[in-house]
Amino acid sequence: MKEHPATGLDAEHPAIGLDFGTTNSAVAWRTGDGSAQLAEFAAGDKRTSTFRSVVYFDRGEDGEDLLSTSAGPGAIEHYLASEEKAGRLVQSLKSFLASRLFQSTVIFGETWRLELLVALILRPIREQAEAALGRPVTRAVCGRPVRFVNARDESDEALALRRLEAALHNAGFTDVTFEFEPVGAAWHYERGLEDDELILIADFGGGTSDFSLMRVGPSLRRDGRRAESFLGNDGVPLAGDAFDGKLIRHVVAPLLGRGAEFKSMFDRVLPVPAWIYSHLERWHHLSFLRSRKTQQLLLDLRRDALEPEKLEALLHVVQRDLGFLLFRSVEAAKRALSEGEEARFQFAHEDLEIDEPVTRTDFESWIAEELDAMATCVDGLLKRARLRPEHVDRVFLTGGSSLVPAVRRIFAERFGEEKLRAGGELTSVASGLALRAADER
Repeated sequence: MKEHPATGLDAEHPAIGLDFGTTNSAVAWRTGDGSAQLAEFAAGDKRTSTFRSVVYFDRGEDGEDLLSTSAGPGAIEHYLASEEKAGRLVQSLKSFLASRLFQSTVIFGETWRLELLVALILRPIREQAEAALGRPVTRAVCGRPVRFVNARDESDEALALRRLEAALHNAGFTDVTFEFEPVGAAWHYERGLEDDELILIADFGGGTSDFSLMRVGPSLRRDGRRAESFLGNDGVPLAGDAFDGKLIRHVVAPLLGRGAEFKSMFDRVLPVPAWIYSHLERWHHLSFLRSRKTQQLLLDLRRDALEPEKLEALLHVVQRDLGFLLFRSVEAAKRALSEGEEARFQFAHEDLEIDEPVTRTDFESWIAEELDAMATCVDGLLKRARLRPEHVDRVFLTGGSSLVPAVRRIFAERFGEEKLRAGGELTSVASGLALRAADER
């Protein structure tokens, strides 16, 4: 087998580790010294090791025909450069993989199946790996969550995998192996170990939180991994997106009409329909409110609302497709609350301005149900593996929501702060999957 002189990979058929995420994706490969190298992507005048999992569809001059598509950082640039937001930004596609209700969508007169939409994100990622390696890349170890969002049973899980595999093939991958994302993170963590450990990997994505118990270390690398070294895994279909939704529900939605009232044609006072704000809470659903039927409903509600200015503000967000900008403010507030006890939620676009105080105490009360679900899942995993917290040597936390203090507290209370480790929150899975891919040679 010929090896690439710079990477040590199979020169003709290099395999890469691919982490396709709800919000961000990353890709990596093993280098000649045994470490993992992350691909870098252009983001304006900078370089980034993460690829935003979004696609932007740009309209032609007539406002109807599709002009072009772009993905990742390029999609964000095109979206931000469009003053009228006349195009369509599609995001969080991973959240729909297990949903039988989402087969396809129509964008500027063209029907796009889910698998093709996902492929629009995966193809430029593969092409960037090819450019860096100087070789065709068709083999990948791709991460998958322990539980897909919206999966109710094993048949839904199988559907999500079939769709993801079809998307990978559409993007040019011909040889694909799937691995649990927390297992990929375990490979990343294991690199610096001098002794064997029993570890709990907690991987928090945009749509899922996954937990795995594994034995890792030098002896397993030397003697080969055995099935008994993998002690169990579990997960819950919620994570960062659910936290974001709670900030929208409690801080933003009331200013846009949630809980407001309107007068019906029979002079009855009724609440503005709550389903509108369930779409608002999930940024990948916000564009669903742009349908002509829904926009007409919002116009009618504004006309009859007791507080029309709130419905006007909602129309402003919907008609200008401000979901990405709104949730960028959510991310900023969530980051600030991870660093301090108080923050301000700030959003401004033309005449619409939101500047509201938020406390960590309030935020943690809003996400209490999600935190309890995570804690219950971890406790159940330990029980099924017949382990007590003191049996676990280390807990490795990865993924964006691992930075939320209340999430970290779940593990500190059970295992002790001294056992917690973190790092590579957005790229550890891709790095570990790359090492896993190279090990398959």
